[in-house]
Amino acid sequence: MRPPHSTSRPDFPPPAPAPAPLRLLVADDNPVVRAGLTALLSGRADTTVVAEARDGREAYEAALRHRPDVVLLDVRMPGVDGISALPHLVRLAPVMMLTYSHETETVREALRLGAGGYLVHGEFTTEQLVRAVRDVREGRPHVTPGAARALLTSLREDAPAHSDPNDVDLRPNSAPSALSQLQPSMGQSFRSRFRLSTREAEIMDLIASGMTNQQIAAACFISEKTVKNHINHIFAKLHTTTRSQAAAKWLGVA
Repeated sequence: MRPPHSTSRPDFPPPAPAPAPLRLLVADDNPVVRAGLTALLSGRADTTVVAEARDGREAYEAALRHRPDVVLLDVRMPGVDGISALPHLVRLAPVMMLTYSHETETVREALRLGAGGYLVHGEFTTEQLVRAVRDVREGRPHVTPGAARALLTSLREDAPAHSDPNDVDLRPNSAPSALSQLQPSMGQSFRSRFRLSTREAEIMDLIASGMTNQQIAAACFISEKTVKNHINHIFAKLHTTTRSQAAAKWLGVA
């Protein structure tokens, strides 16, 4: 006798719950920018703005009260500006600088003080902003092209000057071997002797600044695997095996 036909449905596991939206604090003295960002980020399923602030002091108080996942922080604000508030805010939550300012010193100081990323208005889409915010929360930095260029400019300006022709001893009794070693570098920059490509030189500047592979990948908009490949080529050209050795040679202190 055939068993009765079962009408019960297969026992599938329940769908996984959707992740909670990221809770954001927006700090900007411009009410139009604040309102725009709040409308944009609160209208999504994956992000929401839990508080707004008009200056650094309000941002700190709001961060203490609401404990956001990420703070979006402008640089120039009346009262306590973003750079002054940054060291206090990073103790409470990851901070993403979101600003119109891309001056070299501002970018450098923000990253030095602990900002997890630096986005310049006009250089990202909504999806890129949301991805950057998520990455910064997870400790993966994001820097838009304008900020990256400012950082590279700063690093190059800080590099010591080398191979000053006035330092070469041209007296008749100078050792010929010493002159022969010096002559190839005459009329060219100190670093050109390493024969790094433009991209390799940029990456070497970032290595010398103390950035990790992850940070370099974000700054240059390339993968970490590509960064590692470039570093292997750089080490070979500089005849080094460690980052500290390469940085010392690149900065002329080795």
